Amino acid sequence: MRRCKMAIARLMACFVLYTSLGHIPSSVGVTLRTTDKIVWANEFEPIELTCLIESISTNNPRIEWKKIKNGVPSYVYFQNKIAGDLEHRAQLREPANILIFNTTRSDTAEYRCEVAAIDDQRDFDEILISLAVRVKPVVPRCSVPEAVTVGTSTELRCLENEGFPAPQYRWFHNNEELPQDPKNSLKFVNSSYSINPDTGGLKFRRVRKEDAGEYYCQAKNDAGHAQCAPLMMEVYDVDILGIFLKCFGGVVVFFCLTASICNCLRRGCFHKKGHNENNYNWPAQSDGVEYGDADEGHFRHKSSFVI
Repeated sequence: MRRCKMAIARLMACFVLYTSLGHIPSSVGVTLRTTDKIVWANEFEPIELTCLIESISTNNPRIEWKKIKNGVPSYVYFQNKIAGDLEHRAQLREPANILIFNTTRSDTAEYRCEVAAIDDQRDFDEILISLAVRVKPVVPRCSVPEAVTVGTSTELRCLENEGFPAPQYRWFHNNEELPQDPKNSLKFVNSSYSINPDTGGLKFRRVRKEDAGEYYCQAKNDAGHAQCAPLMMEVYDVDILGIFLKCFGGVVVFFCLTASICNCLRRGCFHKKGHNENNYNWPAQSDGVEYGDADEGHFRHKSSFVI
């Protein structure tokens, strides 16, 4: 009995010594969580990626952040300092959050928070966060025909390539937004247009006189919107533009032809070579009369002619 008491006392002494040195094994491992696994941010605005440590026994755990883009990881927080793509643009906030001061479109990627705690029973945990950066649209490129004829079909186009997510398009006529479906508006119920909000196309099956006016397009997403300058579309009963272009083309052809003829005349393209008055041969003098020079105005008989 005495030996048992001594053994228990020795075990207690060892336990007290072991715990006093800080080597008590933890029954709980390191555990991480985040408030949002999918995070959206607007370009040039701050965003915080949360990495919360719910339980841990190690006093100074090793914390690392990695950016994973196209399957390739790279450090953005390593050895207690910001690194890589986030250098000078972010900071670590307790316990393990990372704050990006001004996000850019290149920050769109997956980010992995890793915590290593050597004194915990489960000494490692990680959590993956997806960051998507919204990009405001730039001024779209708009295409509006200058003139169309009543009853014909035409299409107005609008295109923007910078915005993320891809923007939706809206069209305005004389500063009034065109409804997606004209049948839902008493003002446009007789219109024949259709709008594709994904591609930015505005198509008219049959143009009316009322469709004339200024048009502009607006590209919009969650980060903002942008619009092009208004462009005028004229609507005519007849194809005045076509008639003008045909007349103008005829005048141009006429002047070109006239200039070509004048140029040929100056160069002597129509002059017949070898035809010259100085090449005329006088007839042979076989009648016994001696002819003088053409400018003397007289002639004289030969001796054989005197009777």
